[in-house]
Amino acid sequence: MRLIFTLLFVVIFSAQAFSQELNARLTINTQKIQSADKELFSSLEKILSQILNEQKWTNLTYSKNERIDCTFAITINKVSEGNNFEAEMLISSRRPVYNSSYVTTLFNFKDTQFEFNYMLGQPLDYNSSSIENNLIAVIAYYANIIIGLDADSFSSNGGKPYYAKAMEIANMAQSLGSKGWEPFSGRNSNRYDLAMALTEESSSNFHTMFYKYHRLGLDEMAANSSRGRIRIIESVDEIQELKKNRPNSPLLTIISESKIDEIARVASQATAEEKQGLKKLLTQLFPAKGNIINTIQ
Repeated sequence: MRLIFTLLFVVIFSAQAFSQELNARLTINTQKIQSADKELFSSLEKILSQILNEQKWTNLTYSKNERIDCTFAITINKVSEGNNFEAEMLISSRRPVYNSSYVTTLFNFKDTQFEFNYMLGQPLDYNSSSIENNLIAVIAYYANIIIGLDADSFSSNGGKPYYAKAMEIANMAQSLGSKGWEPFSGRNSNRYDLAMALTEESSSNFHTMFYKYHRLGLDEMAANSSRGRIRIIESVDEIQELKKNRPNSPLLTIISESKIDEIARVASQATAEEKQGLKKLLTQLFPAKGNIINTIQ
């Protein structure tokens, strides 16, 4: 009996100790194309979901409740001969805020340069040392970006090894000749440019801001809302430095699409002086978000 209990404990412990990092939901929308092969896309949806959720992306231990919630929404825009597909993908990830029921968005990114080839029954395997398939390259790339941003939000520069892996994938993917990997394209949806921005020294303020904002700010709100709010507002100064160093950084897009709404809500409890200063700074940094920033009254 004790032997059975011991073996059961080992099995349960092993399952928890080696739990994968992502809790991903992937969907494929084919409404834009006529006569979509339902079996093909159903198969592809299942395979990509399995890769995201069953692949071990890091050497770290994640318990089941620590897995990162994320979504991959793929829209097929065009299909051509040889089962070549042009698509776009919206990727998002979230994490819970300490001691609360609130969940904050970490990543909300639209990739408009997603193209791939897939035949029903085609094996899709991830090999960390080589990239031969653009579909797998893109999925593996974003898995590492998501893990990196999550790690950055919990520890200072915690995402560094995962951004480096994403950069490695972006470099290897150059040989595929697919859109989205062109170096220094100047497009905020470009995967190479995003990986470069996350790994270069001129973007260090982004990582500082991400840690201060989440770990020292949001996670502090339950214990001391005033202190947490002040740290969140202070973290915006790091964004100003980022824009000064890299005016067209794709990291500004990440902040714009995932944080401006939240900052405006946090600012609703700020002092009149804090609101005035924050509103002025955000307007300078993100003029296109004026409708949201103007709600800070």
